Amino acid sequence: MCWRKAFVAAATLALAGCGQGVDAPEPAIPDESLTQSPQPAVSVDLTETVSDTRELLLRYAAQGSLTRLARLADQSDGFISNFNGQPHQEFWDLLRRTGLDPNLKLRELLDQSPGVRMVDGERWYVWPSLAARDANELIPEKLSFQERKELRELIGDDGIDLIRAGKGYPGMRTAIAEDGRWVYFVLGLDGEE
Repeated sequence: MCWRKAFVAAATLALAGCGQGVDAPEPAIPDESLTQSPQPAVSVDLTETVSDTRELLLRYAAQGSLTRLARLADQSDGFISNFNGQPHQEFWDLLRRTGLDPNLKLRELLDQSPGVRMVDGERWYVWPSLAARDANELIPEKLSFQERKELRELIGDDGIDLIRAGKGYPGMRTAIAEDGRWVYFVLGLDGEE
């Protein structure tokens, strides 16, 4: 049965070509520089120390323990949870009272694929992976279809407008340095880096 379909298709093409004559233009070959092919997702291998910290964070977050998360944040040199300078646990308690559960959000972030960003010669593993990119790399037209969809789901149209205005990734994100130090867990609603 398949050979019949192939025969009919070939005959149809041959007949269609007969009516064009010798001077028929050849089909245009698309210029590959004008088309954007989707970039394959790059898998990031975590170091053992980063993986250990990630597992510890997931365990504390699954237990619902803001106290343990805050202790770990306090032990991590330079850790940032907010841009107002509030103590970590106080800030996270406030978030929880307003309906945003930091433990749930942290688990959601760490369940995504990380990206890698070099900061002052140190490798940081950043969740979600799009948050590891520079603002000029996040402009939707530079992303694959899947990445554009993911970006819109993560930060919405308002966040995309901030990126177009030159701001860094404006959504919730977290990072662990290559030595296992927890670097930040921020909402980023104001688009600050």
